[in-house]
Amino acid sequence: MKNIHTYDFNGKRALIRVDFNVPLDENLNVTDDTRITAAIPTIKMIIEKGGSVVLMSHLGRPTEVFEEKFSLKNIVSTLEEALGKKVLFGGDCIGEKAYEMSSQLKSGEVLLLGNLRFYKEETKGDKSFSKKLAQHGDVYVNDAFGTAHRAHASTAIIADYFPNDKMFGLLIEKEIEAVDKVLNSNQKPLTAIVGGAKVSSKITIIEQLLNKVDHLIIGGGMAYTFIKAQGGKVGNSLVEDDYLDTAHKIFEVAKSKGVQLHLPIDTIASSDFSNETPTKIFKINEIDEGWMGLDIGNETKKYFVDVILQSKLILWNGPMGVFEMSNFQDGTVTIANAIAEATQKGAFSLIGGGDSVAAVNKFDLANQVSHVSTGGGAMLEYIEGIDLPGIAAIRK
Repeated sequence: MKNIHTYDFNGKRALIRVDFNVPLDENLNVTDDTRITAAIPTIKMIIEKGGSVVLMSHLGRPTEVFEEKFSLKNIVSTLEEALGKKVLFGGDCIGEKAYEMSSQLKSGEVLLLGNLRFYKEETKGDKSFSKKLAQHGDVYVNDAFGTAHRAHASTAIIADYFPNDKMFGLLIEKEIEAVDKVLNSNQKPLTAIVGGAKVSSKITIIEQLLNKVDHLIIGGGMAYTFIKAQGGKVGNSLVEDDYLDTAHKIFEVAKSKGVQLHLPIDTIASSDFSNETPTKIFKINEIDEGWMGLDIGNETKKYFVDVILQSKLILWNGPMGVFEMSNFQDGTVTIANAIAEATQKGAFSLIGGGDSVAAVNKFDLANQVSHVSTGGGAMLEYIEGIDLPGIAAIRK
């Protein structure tokens, strides 16, 4: 496997799979450029080494025909601003114009191809489509961690056409290093904070984490399933009754492995899923009928913060409550601030998963933690021990 730090890019076209699947507003302006700025170091390194760059990405979920709102043309100005130089746009990802533009690239120039998902062959992992894409470069660089868990044409299959010239970009390198540091370091204690709505979506990751962590903090909507499994009264809070037995098993496994499982003590509840209705604080296992828990309470915040501040390694996936509503965001804010404080004191912190990333960005804490993952789904699957196609294709 080649290494981006030692590879000679001079005079070569680097075909980079990036993840520019960014949100756009009604005027087709980029509203969050995190994924674009995350790719800039790789692009700049290759340019500085004398190479030219061809970028390919998907955007949204088009119906495999051209749609203006899914055109990558809409992100060119944001990319140019982040990169500090002009970016050519190919219009399409294959076809005569695109090939002509990529073949004529000079060292230092950057070309962005059209949306890969305007072709159904992309998501199907079509070999002939991969071969067509491969014509754009002399060397293949995968820097799209957010799509590394997909066996798509541009993320996995294409690597076969660069048997001796394929590698990870700086972003994927950083993502892998961050997860490996959390899961394979000898530093203790390791604390995982898992939140979000449902136990069902987090079972596999919890099972994997129980083999690694010293502390497991459970928050968010999924906590009420655990509380009910212990015989608690949870009112109208979100509960997955089909997973009560699963929650019991997680308690047993945690105990057998010496993992300290931390559940909320109290909750801020409302009679409706709304930011407008009055709130009331209940003990987590004594919630009245007609009330639903929507955030962790003050006792829980103090309890969780104490655990976090004693930790040397921290993994956070999932909010503590409905942080999109101002009345129920304080639990998530408190956890985010505690992680930032622990990081300042020397802990290594990894934030992953859409809602957790959104939370640290919303509260301007992204620069105060060790690493914010750009690929929630890919990060979780990597932690779960799943062989990610986009990673395996480079390593094999």
